[in-house]
Amino acid sequence: MRPGVNATGGWYTAQMAYATIRVDHAGPIARVTLNRPEKRNPIGPATCGELVQALGEIQAAPELRVVVLTGAGTVFSAGGDLAAMQPASAGPSASLVDLLLAMHALGKPIIAMVNGPALAGGLGLMVACDLVIAADSATFGTTEIAVGLWPMMITAEITRSVGRKTTLEMMLTGRKLDAREALACGLVTRVVPAAELEAETARLAGELAARSPAAIALGLRAFYRSQDMAIEPQLRFLEAELGRVLALEDAAEGIAAFLARRTPVWKGR
Repeated sequence: MRPGVNATGGWYTAQMAYATIRVDHAGPIARVTLNRPEKRNPIGPATCGELVQALGEIQAAPELRVVVLTGAGTVFSAGGDLAAMQPASAGPSASLVDLLLAMHALGKPIIAMVNGPALAGGLGLMVACDLVIAADSATFGTTEIAVGLWPMMITAEITRSVGRKTTLEMMLTGRKLDAREALACGLVTRVVPAAELEAETARLAGELAARSPAAIALGLRAFYRSQDMAIEPQLRFLEAELGRVLALEDAAEGIAAFLARRTPVWKGR
């Protein structure tokens, strides 16, 4: 099945069958849904493996330009499956580290659409997305300490978005933040009324899909590769990356379209 929109303009499901996630396409937007609502959309090796596989398929499809990641039901993700940790089955299996690295290497924007609680590993998955739109009713927290655990891998994601003191308070106490607090400390990009979540996410995804996919791919690559460099190596690296962007056909098209006061037609190269 080719990605696209059905006759009524709605979503249709990717042909690949998954056990723990669902993948739907609408035009240039892929929607990936954590799909175990009865378990509060837990994250374990099976889910990580299916997400890595889905991202690989999306990466290989040039017609797909933006990913929306969300959770089925009323929860984004409550974190790890503590009862079973989703033992590997006949399907794909991967670690959370594999998944987070695949997200940053995708080269296409990932928007987290947070419809409910994002906790523990689910919070880390959310923060690893490039942008986060959250319902005003959503809650957020690193709750691992309550069961004698510590949020190890997701520390790398959270500390790149949130200050040290706030991060440590969350991790040491397990306290949950409301949407207003999450916005203030940088965990999420924007907060909207729950009734407007779908529409606002669709609007933002459409806006990103209308940009040059080639420029976005190079920009995301430069952003994630340079964030931990010292200032001079970072500037030298980014100077070289700017040269790569300027050499794109899309860059020439964008400048020409601007001067001609017309809408650019991106070639993705």
